[in-house]
Amino acid sequence: MNEVFSLDMKGVSKQFPGTLAVDNVDFQVKAGEVHALLGENGAGKSTLMKMIAGAFSDYTGQICVLGENVELCSPSAAKAKGVGMVYQELSLAMPLTIAENVLAGRLPTKGKIFIDKKAMREQTIECLKRVGLGHLDPFSCIKEISQQEAQLVEIAKTLGNNPNILVMDEPTSSLSREEVKLLFGIIEKLKKQGLAIIYISHHLPELFEIADRVTIMRDGKKIGTYNIDEVTTKSLVEMMVGRPIDDKPIKVKNQVLGEEKLRIENLTRNGFFHDVSFNVRANEVLGIGGLSGAGRSELARGIVGADAIDSGKIYIKGKEVRIKNMSQALEHGVAYLTENRKEEGLALRITIGENILAPLLKKHTKNGIYSAKSGASEVLEVMKELKVYPPDPTVTVGNLSGGNQQKVLLGKWVATKPQILILDEPTRGVDVGAKMVIHDTIRRLASEGNAVILISSDLPELVALSDRVKIMKEGRFIGELIKEDLSEETILLAANGEGDKLSEDIYAS
Repeated sequence: MNEVFSLDMKGVSKQFPGTLAVDNVDFQVKAGEVHALLGENGAGKSTLMKMIAGAFSDYTGQICVLGENVELCSPSAAKAKGVGMVYQELSLAMPLTIAENVLAGRLPTKGKIFIDKKAMREQTIECLKRVGLGHLDPFSCIKEISQQEAQLVEIAKTLGNNPNILVMDEPTSSLSREEVKLLFGIIEKLKKQGLAIIYISHHLPELFEIADRVTIMRDGKKIGTYNIDEVTTKSLVEMMVGRPIDDKPIKVKNQVLGEEKLRIENLTRNGFFHDVSFNVRANEVLGIGGLSGAGRSELARGIVGADAIDSGKIYIKGKEVRIKNMSQALEHGVAYLTENRKEEGLALRITIGENILAPLLKKHTKNGIYSAKSGASEVLEVMKELKVYPPDPTVTVGNLSGGNQQKVLLGKWVATKPQILILDEPTRGVDVGAKMVIHDTIRRLASEGNAVILISSDLPELVALSDRVKIMKEGRFIGELIKEDLSEETILLAANGEGDKLSEDIYAS
């Protein structure tokens, strides 16, 4: 007797102009299983999932849900067939309340005219309880809660529609370790309830905790499906990239540090960070570690003028400066890569070349006339170095994979030739190939005499790249770890205020 799958995709394909994004793929998911879907950025996995979510009406092949052949030609059609999608980039409406977001499209009413606020509160709290957020006020705005809470609200919203098939795209990318454990507990409960869960993540260790099976894609094709106990991290990576890998750790020589590039003294933004002091030198990668909500991103934004500071001083090459906005930061040789590439970092509707040249408008303007042609060679050079795909500067950024968008964002700031580069989660949500390219670029920038500040929740990344790591907790620096003491364990212990390796800033004068 043939098994009836919750989801059964047979020979599905999706063509974009000049690209076959999904090429004759078979993909099945059972009820009550977590099925991981892996592949490098651009492998086709997001396109495959968008087909399930009803984003395309022009796919070919057959999709069956619970044994029924269906046409998922719109998001509403997909939702009606029990498909729920949790995207990596939040789809919440920030000005609206939690309740309005969670119950969007199904707000309870009185007499079919008036909103039933009591029922609205009760239904929202029930949804929030499923993700451990029952304490939140349903009528508070999304913009008033943290990024981590918003991620869980997104999941609560999707679960509120009672899906049979749940797609989760990088659901842990902005969650703390404690919140990840909470999410895994939720997933286990959903499995027991018979949900078919498709789980996309670049954090491979997660898969061995929660996945039952895994499917690997490369260049739009399905490479294979395996039980999770049949694979290793190394074998998964090799199937994703299509070549053997050397799993020996890269040994990075300690840099000979140069002049002090940046010094921060007692910088404060009330309610976010307080009396923060540190410095960073030429040829140095200074890591900043800490738990979610420690104030790391807020500190970076304060330094570059994206947010106003209340007190403190900033020195660049020994000279005090006042930075009130990003333009002034760039004039002083300071560039900042935001953690939120789609809302703050890139203009998705314009081309790769236009994005890369955006900070260089003044440089390529003469007599009030801007010439993109004068920056064409710079664009091609940056794209080549960062291996942006496709290698065409006229491609619209919104059509790129997440990893290639991140490369463009980094390239945008590399093109300004900054002396000080502040990177906030530079590899969040990118595949192993893109991560290697970004890491190589960071090392090169430091070796050329620049100063790099690396804010990252990826502990192996901090260990591999940093010359030292400052630890932030509750808006303050509590000490630092020198190169010889760096490990995932020492950073995690220090971030929790434990361990015996923390020391004072050895470079402070």
